[in-house]
Amino acid sequence: MHPSVIPSPLYDREFEHDACGVGFIARTDGFRTHDVLKHGLTALKALAHRGAIDADSSTGDGAGVMTQLPYELIRAHLATLNVSAVPKDKDLAVAMLFLPRDNDLAQAQIRKIVIESIKEEGLGFVAWREVPVDFSILGRKAADTRPLVLQAIIARLDDANDDEFERHLFLAQKVAERRCGAARLDDFYICSCSARTIVYKGLLNAPEVRRFFPDLRDPRYTTAFTIFHQRYSTNTFPTWNLAQPFRLLGHNGEINTVRGNRARMQARERAMTGGTWASRFADLHPVVQAGMSDSASFDNVLQILALGERSVLHSMMMMAPPAWEQNPRLSEEARAFFQYHSLMMEPWDGPSALVFSDGRVVGATLDRNGLRPARFKLYDDGHLLLASETGLVPDLPGQVVQSGRLGPGRMIAVDLENKRVLMDEDIKAEIAEKPIYKDWCDRHLTNLQKFAAAAPEAEIITPPASYRATILQQQLAFGYDTEELELVLGPLADGLEPTGSMGDDTPLAVLSRRPRLLYTYFKQLFAQVTNPPIDSIREKSVMSLGASLGPRMSLFETALAPSGVLTLDSPILFDHEVEALSAVPLFRNSVVRLSVLWDNDAGPDSLAEAVHDLAQRALNAVENQGAKILILSDRGLSPTKSAIPMLLATGAVQHRLIRAGLRLKCDVVAETGEAREVHHVACLIGYGANAVNPYLALATVRELAQQGKLAQPAPPGDAEKNFKKAVEAGLLKVLARMGISTIASYRGAQIFEAIGIGNKVVEECFARTPSPIGGIGYRQI
Repeated sequence: MHPSVIPSPLYDREFEHDACGVGFIARTDGFRTHDVLKHGLTALKALAHRGAIDADSSTGDGAGVMTQLPYELIRAHLATLNVSAVPKDKDLAVAMLFLPRDNDLAQAQIRKIVIESIKEEGLGFVAWREVPVDFSILGRKAADTRPLVLQAIIARLDDANDDEFERHLFLAQKVAERRCGAARLDDFYICSCSARTIVYKGLLNAPEVRRFFPDLRDPRYTTAFTIFHQRYSTNTFPTWNLAQPFRLLGHNGEINTVRGNRARMQARERAMTGGTWASRFADLHPVVQAGMSDSASFDNVLQILALGERSVLHSMMMMAPPAWEQNPRLSEEARAFFQYHSLMMEPWDGPSALVFSDGRVVGATLDRNGLRPARFKLYDDGHLLLASETGLVPDLPGQVVQSGRLGPGRMIAVDLENKRVLMDEDIKAEIAEKPIYKDWCDRHLTNLQKFAAAAPEAEIITPPASYRATILQQQLAFGYDTEELELVLGPLADGLEPTGSMGDDTPLAVLSRRPRLLYTYFKQLFAQVTNPPIDSIREKSVMSLGASLGPRMSLFETALAPSGVLTLDSPILFDHEVEALSAVPLFRNSVVRLSVLWDNDAGPDSLAEAVHDLAQRALNAVENQGAKILILSDRGLSPTKSAIPMLLATGAVQHRLIRAGLRLKCDVVAETGEAREVHHVACLIGYGANAVNPYLALATVRELAQQGKLAQPAPPGDAEKNFKKAVEAGLLKVLARMGISTIASYRGAQIFEAIGIGNKVVEECFARTPSPIGGIGYRQI
């Protein structure tokens, strides 16, 4: 979409998800045959029921295959062109392109840009090949939107090794994409650009793939593996570009955390160095393509990781890790591997079956919950077949020697170069079980809860306040009422979730005649596609509230990080734990407390000015003071000082730091008297807070315990712990309803819809949050 086009507030491409059929077939001996492709197409055809048919009764949601390069087919084409110096197989690469079909000028521009991008990388452009297609089989909608399918044949000209060759091809792809985007050549898409793999896909039904592409019926087309994918679009508009497989990945499921994943990748572009990519890192921007699906975004990041000196298996374990936190079957070394990488990258979480290949390894993995089917059979003739279901290829000649299904967070792969099958234990033993990660974690990680419990009280300094309001005065200032004390905080202090009648008959906050907290304008979104909500009690082994504080380690550097991080058992902090932050040796002199108070007599525009000033102070603290932890505090209320709503303050700081490329250099703690319910804490974490200290709610439950007003009498200290425990249980339920398992994935994911918030406030403090009807601004807040 062009920047000049104003999008409808009622639709956003981020709403798109898909749930599909996927799998692969491979020869464990790495031998290329046409039968591997033929069997893959047979399996794909058997997955037709996994797709859907458009209203024209013919157009499918998308289907395709990924294979190794068909060298004989490419050579046969070059022979017809009388190319004098045909490169060797190992020096050949192919870019598979979609171009606008009926626009000759755009085609010429794109061809020129692609050739220039290839040559600038020191690669040779050999020839164009228009891919033969049979468009007579297409449905009306598929035919109307059909692109020109074109291949650019590329050659290696120097002595670069295979990995360097692949990186140059990737850089050429990214540069061409960016230049075509700048020229508004929007109908251009690169399906694949590699010396190892190629993707044939389209807006097709599974049985149509073989018929649409005659190449796939040519016996000269040989490969050692085939990944196949039938797309089922849910709440989407199917397009040729969104058909799968993508460049490395075929995906069945949803990435429920994709908003946060994309936002953090955007922050990494501005904040991190490129590691292997070095000075060329800027040429990879944007890492995540705009306007694509959650699966495509995952594929974008997987590609840059897998080409940056990590194997594709290593990269997959970073992006979709198993539930390592409470898994007793994992070794200490493997647990340290996952903990180390969790400090670099949050999980791309959601119910997923992920099939992938870089041309050397082909494999599959499941999400940490195992909410998608993936069954496999290994045959004595060397074939391995994995798919969403069994019985897809009934005529495989071999006998089954091993069969099974992938469990939660488990992986299987075929190493085509070394001719071996890798089970989950083999993969983790080779990649994860290395002592270097355990050594690093032992030396560089500090647990805040343990540190605060052991820290001498003299080291913990409570900040002075010129005016100390009573608990009652603070409750009145933050809008507490008697009903909340009795029906919300009372049960929470007993360790119970507050209960009420089904339904909500209160007016929308923006229409209410009473002042309402800003949190009530935000409605939690839920997973509404194909995955059931997680049972956070029965499946607690895969749930995690573990968090961390400190600068994020560079995702693109492969060397171990030189500095450490503070780990948290929970994002809910007691008062003494917040004050202990400044005493942690790792963060001494790098914890900055920023007051969110403002002068309530400064005029109608003073809140907007206060928010902008807070965001600028946060920017200065990180940029000029070396702050690694920012504590946003609304302590110190007085008759002349009011507090910026903490959700507004957190969102403003989060997005100002992201735009400045500094968000990953520090973390944010919300020290607030305003938050007292699960929804309040969920909003703060969802908009960027790493941890929350609800100091007034804790003081209130202590007071209720002292006054004997709890249904289950308890000492004040126990009431605090019960409150924390109940809020944690509530947070787990919030995650579960969204199909998310870890608070790390939820943080900053902004999985909310704003009802009644104006566009200016959303743009500055809650960017990319849907606000379909607009609403109030700073003055009304």
